[in-house]
Amino acid sequence: MSLSAGSRGASGNGWAICSLGHRHWGRFGAAGLLITDGAHVLLQHRSPWTHEGDTWAVPGGARDSDEDPITAARREATEETSLDLDRITPYDELVDDHGGWSYITIVARTEPGLAVVATNFESAAIRWWPIEDVAALRLHRGFAASWPKLRELLS
Repeated sequence: MSLSAGSRGASGNGWAICSLGHRHWGRFGAAGLLITDGAHVLLQHRSPWTHEGDTWAVPGGARDSDEDPITAARREATEETSLDLDRITPYDELVDDHGGWSYITIVARTEPGLAVVATNFESAAIRWWPIEDVAALRLHRGFAASWPKLRELLS
């Protein structure tokens, strides 16, 4: 597929099967944004109707065919929250590779006290959680599996 300047690539919305046989949302992979203020992380309480709904995870979702991970993570975060992208600084990433499909978490920092709210129907809530409390939450399975490595990136 060829993309001309100014055109938008194919939507990533849809299911994909990785080489491990797992079903994932995002035909071209997915990406999310984990933001920290040094003591807390910003998490999304996923609406009950979403894939693995009623769990906590980072704002994120399917990558479109023409998006790199940081572009997708930033787009998804602004679709789902009131986040001001000018107030965050990305500094690392974690790739959860499933063989032909991956979820890439972009890790970013911001100043304490940044107000962020949910802005669409995919989020039941957006909340800052103390880093030490995250593991005790009901987490999306993919985020739960990545959390130990992500936590290391926060220090």
